[in-house]
Amino acid sequence: MFESLSNKFSEVFGALRNKGRITESDIDDAAGELRTALLEADVALSVVETFVQRVKEKSLTALPELRKSTNQSQEIYSIINAELIEILGGAARRIRFAKNPPTVIMLAGLQGSGKTTLAGKLASYLKEDGNTPLLVAADLQRPNAVTQLCVLAESLKLPVFAPEPGNGVGDPVKVSRDAINFAKEKLHNVVIIDTAGRLGIDEELMKQARDIKAAVNPDETLFVVDAMIGQDAVRTAQAFESGVGFDAVVLTKLDGDAKGGAALSIAEMSGKPILFVSNGEKLSDFDYFYPDRMASRILGMGDIQTLAEQAKKAIDGESAKRLEEKFVSGEEFTLEDFLEQLQAMKKMGSMTKLLGMLPGANNAAMKKQIDSLDDNELVRTQAIVQSMTREERQNPKLLNGSRRARIAKGSGRTVTEVNSLVDRFSAAQKMMKQMRTGGGMPKGMALPPGMSLPAGVPTGIGGGKPQSPKKKSRSGNPAKRAAQEGR
Repeated sequence: MFESLSNKFSEVFGALRNKGRITESDIDDAAGELRTALLEADVALSVVETFVQRVKEKSLTALPELRKSTNQSQEIYSIINAELIEILGGAARRIRFAKNPPTVIMLAGLQGSGKTTLAGKLASYLKEDGNTPLLVAADLQRPNAVTQLCVLAESLKLPVFAPEPGNGVGDPVKVSRDAINFAKEKLHNVVIIDTAGRLGIDEELMKQARDIKAAVNPDETLFVVDAMIGQDAVRTAQAFESGVGFDAVVLTKLDGDAKGGAALSIAEMSGKPILFVSNGEKLSDFDYFYPDRMASRILGMGDIQTLAEQAKKAIDGESAKRLEEKFVSGEEFTLEDFLEQLQAMKKMGSMTKLLGMLPGANNAAMKKQIDSLDDNELVRTQAIVQSMTREERQNPKLLNGSRRARIAKGSGRTVTEVNSLVDRFSAAQKMMKQMRTGGGMPKGMALPPGMSLPAGVPTGIGGGKPQSPKKKSRSGNPAKRAAQEGR
């Protein structure tokens, strides 16, 4: 979403780095470029003016000290980064849990903003943290809204309170009130109420939301907004805040191709923090919003912290410990172990999305290579490995021609693809041995066929086959050759 804006910021920093010694005129030029970039990204004019003014004032005030620095552009970067974090809401916020359960969370917003799907994502997220959420179907207006929430709850193995069929039938205020009593009886510590939306803000929507809010007295009222609707997101949030009131914002569809102005405007304009963001279709594409991490991504510095957290969630602690012990003891790394790694990578989500969190991922050349990655290759590779017998996975040397043909047929792939996978796995085994015998950290661990990382990605997390050192050429002159060989 922030690709264009990130590229503009990179151009500004590049120009400042080339200056060496920064002057007041350079700061004025940079401020003008930032203003244009933010306006093109559909950021609200008042937010743009505030941001640019703050950056300009702080940079000019710091100019005497900047001139003493050996890296003046880095100092300007720090000022811009701090101001971006401030506009995005400052410190990250968390859900305020009630002292006496259940914690009641009311979701509100326009129709089409993704409230129902968001309810499922939030419930699933809280369940992973050890909570016992209850979903409440209080959207009784939109056709099949109740059915959608019930199907979603069933797929997540989550309880849902849906006493009314919806489709215009039932009282959403009574459903919401009864849900609280039900949650207390069944010992649910979180209640998530999915309310009705409209195509636009109107008094009927406001009244229903006010009535539900008065009936259940929620601990958190979250305004769910589609990040792709630009300035309308800010106007809608302001109207809802004045008509009903809310505690925080949840941005959906942050992975879209819109300019991203809503994310940069809504916290500053509404005076409310962004609590969660949904950045994909999968239920796992959901997390707390971190202003500092978002600022880092906009400025082209990636989001290594989130990447590390996702890896930690995906990799089973016991499995990691077992592999470590196996490595230390000198046991062979098998295709069984490789299959575990593949499954962990799948849990982390799209490789394209993950690599997009690396510093410099918005660089045009690197982005082109990242976009060319095929996420389905993980699925195809897993199919090949799972078509092997347990014995074959533990001892790949058994894989003769006839076995490889059988595996290719069973996985729906070609023998060439099976051969390629086995070759790359053998290369990974050799690297493991090299590391264990003190040969140093290899440049990269082999990924499945077609999943080599693009140039510029830090090594140690992927790559192709290890490169053998080039042999020195031997001179044809006997005297020179003797000197080369130390004789």
